[in-house]
Amino acid sequence: SCQSGVTQWIAACSGLLQTTVVQGQCRRMLYGVFQRHKTGRFRLPNVCSGLTQAHGAAAQQNRSFYNTNKHLTAKDSLQPSEEKVGAFTRIIEAMGFTGPLKYSRWKIKVAALRMYTCCVEKTDYEEFFNRCHMPDTLNSWFLVAQLHVWMCLVRMKQEGRAGKYMCRYIVHCMWEDVEQRGKLMGITSAALKEDLRSMVENFYAALFGYDEGILSDDHVLAAALWRNLFNRNCEDPRHLELLVEYVRKQVQHLDALSGEELLLTGEVSWRPLVESDARSLLKPFSPVYNDEGL
Repeated sequence: SCQSGVTQWIAACSGLLQTTVVQGQCRRMLYGVFQRHKTGRFRLPNVCSGLTQAHGAAAQQNRSFYNTNKHLTAKDSLQPSEEKVGAFTRIIEAMGFTGPLKYSRWKIKVAALRMYTCCVEKTDYEEFFNRCHMPDTLNSWFLVAQLHVWMCLVRMKQEGRAGKYMCRYIVHCMWEDVEQRGKLMGITSAALKEDLRSMVENFYAALFGYDEGILSDDHVLAAALWRNLFNRNCEDPRHLELLVEYVRKQVQHLDALSGEELLLTGEVSWRPLVESDARSLLKPFSPVYNDEGL
């Protein structure tokens, strides 16, 4: 065994020495190229052929000692190409401004306002409060609203730069609405300012937790809902199971909607919190035929 090991080491060292010799030849060739260029005597084809032969010899020598089967990982896989923009657009967007978009900004703002209105008016808050045993307060309303706003943000971020611009205006509409509701409830300006500061902190923390949960398994998503939606006050695991299933089916439902229509109209529909066949969305669509077979 020692003799075979010594033999392998000798072969490896000889290969390294030969590779070093080839690299030395490459350096001498490049030095000769620069010297000939200074003197005016320069022949590109001969030099290139010499470098190609030297590189081929080095590659062949290295191939005998190092050969692995490289498998593609998640980072190596093909990623969807983003919208190409010029250098000037990238500079002004880095400064906080918005460059030219695919659609009119006013149409996107109107669509964002309509989408936020769908999050507020098309959600049955009373059913959430009753089934999840949540108090009927402004904070509970905000927690349910921010869950639906987050699902809209997840969907619109898939629509490139226009979708990201729409996300900014959806969040802007949400804070304007929260401030107006607080004033109508008679909350003083000082207390409302302090509540808004706390809501902003909780909102961005919730976005981070929900993003992690939607990309992970149901355990991580349930933990995010327990921390943010239930405010760490949920003793019945069935409530968490209900909300996890609700979020999964809503996100899949939003993914099936047309991105172009969402950017232009902002119209969003929501599936009910409790339905007879909650997993019907996961089943393939089966066509219905009439008596004529059409």
